[in-house]
Amino acid sequence: MRILMIAIICLLSFSCTNKYKNLANTAEDYQVIPKPQKLDMLTGKFLVDGNTKIVGSEVLKNEGEFLAGMLSAATGNSINFYSEGSGNITLKLDDAIKNEEGYSLNVTFDKIEISGKTTKGVFYGIQTLRQLMPASIESANGDIKELTIPAVSIADNPRFKYRGMHLDVARHFFPVDFVKKYIDLIAMHKMNTFHWHLTEDQGWRIEIKKYPKLTEVGAWRNGTIVGHHPGTDNDQKKYGGFYTQEDIKDIVAYATKKHVTVIPEIELPGHSSSAIAAYPYLSCFPEEPTKVSHDMGSIKGKEIQATGTPKIVQETWGVFDDVYCAGKDETFTFLQDVLDEVILLFPSEYIHIGGDECPKENWKRCPSCQARIKAEGLHDEHELQSYFITRIEKYLNTKGKQIIGWDEILEGGLAPNATVMSWRGTKGGIEAAKQKHDVIMSPNHSCYFDHYQVKTKDEKAKEPLSIGGNTTVADVYTYEPMPSELNKEEQKYVLGAQANVWTEYMKTTDYVEYMILPRMTALSEVVWSSKNNRDWEDFSTRLNTFKDRLDALELNYAKHTFGK
Repeated sequence: MRILMIAIICLLSFSCTNKYKNLANTAEDYQVIPKPQKLDMLTGKFLVDGNTKIVGSEVLKNEGEFLAGMLSAATGNSINFYSEGSGNITLKLDDAIKNEEGYSLNVTFDKIEISGKTTKGVFYGIQTLRQLMPASIESANGDIKELTIPAVSIADNPRFKYRGMHLDVARHFFPVDFVKKYIDLIAMHKMNTFHWHLTEDQGWRIEIKKYPKLTEVGAWRNGTIVGHHPGTDNDQKKYGGFYTQEDIKDIVAYATKKHVTVIPEIELPGHSSSAIAAYPYLSCFPEEPTKVSHDMGSIKGKEIQATGTPKIVQETWGVFDDVYCAGKDETFTFLQDVLDEVILLFPSEYIHIGGDECPKENWKRCPSCQARIKAEGLHDEHELQSYFITRIEKYLNTKGKQIIGWDEILEGGLAPNATVMSWRGTKGGIEAAKQKHDVIMSPNHSCYFDHYQVKTKDEKAKEPLSIGGNTTVADVYTYEPMPSELNKEEQKYVLGAQANVWTEYMKTTDYVEYMILPRMTALSEVVWSSKNNRDWEDFSTRLNTFKDRLDALELNYAKHTFGK
């Protein structure tokens, strides 16, 4: 009798599964972003239920548990990952896949197989599988009683190896939980780099144990302008915050599990008012009061400057003349000490050192800087900046790190091993690639997500306050990161592209979400899918499906931008 019962149960289970074998699928079942390189629709659906079991080698435990957690949360079933035995969802590594981030995904009515060249490839296969499931899985609490996945065969890999999102936490500070949420979005979009802008004129956000005043003083400003720059007033409210080294370790570990590399940015030699406020000796003129730069205007007719203390953390936005002194060895000692602690916190190959918007006026009148120019045989202050960047690069190279800098690091001569992030259009990136330097394209006309997402003056009047300009979803999607001016050999130096999120006017996490979505979704396809595989109308159709997922995740995206 016992054997008969087992036989009946097995037969019923087979019959239940078999009914999904010939179910038809339609194009609406395959609305994946970014668009895979090759996708073949098949007949049948895989049922996720209490019998679902995920198996793979121990090295894929992180990926397996991520998938198991997602399926368990959606269905309420206890679905687990096992490193031995057999199952109906198999994760595996496959050396036959050529691209380091490539994957294959094969779904039939009775099994799923996800293969990757590396664990990262398997993770991306899981992200695609996620989008083949209904958007409701993102908010389900075990209430999806029949979760099915359409049969499919996918072979996929990214076009570019650098696919990045930047976040400025210095103008406005965001909590650890939101930084992790930001990383989740990067991973969901199959992007792989989080560029974390940690220091600025308006705030120093990373704990450096050797220099405690960086966070005691530099992490706080005593007010912020009201309205658009130059502002109508100052709110006179103390504002700031910083990440402890334990916070940093936690976030980096979290990102690693999501296959996101975190690249820290420590700005130099400009955008350094917060550090100078903490340690005035870093300035060319420590006794001079902090002033805004000549083009920053005034508030209520009164020039903003320090009162009662020589240096302050800046309370307005812009570019400021008081920068690190390039003539003092103490400046380099300080920066090397800071970078020593940064290196221990971030395992990434790269450290971003800024290098943008560095005024030279103080250097021109600084005896120490002029003595440095003479001693090093430099022609002018632009070459002094090159000296500064190159000296930092050489130090980081001895620590096994490479530098990335904004395209201003081309001025006065490019540091020997530097990677250039081209933001002032594409000219800097083209020039760097022709000099055989790696390039990351991030032009402000297509990749600056602090711009308005609409074009007309009337439309902008209805939008939250922004820095200005306009970059629509279509502007992002139609951007081509590979400059036509480069020949085939020079194109090898273009690593990919990145969007930048500067937060002068983004005071809340909701506003950051609003400004990045769905523009980030558009960029994800630009940097992943092949150029010939991109089509605006097709993308718009898939995006209208993708927004259901954004809704389920309760994200604050710009709904009015769809179809523009």
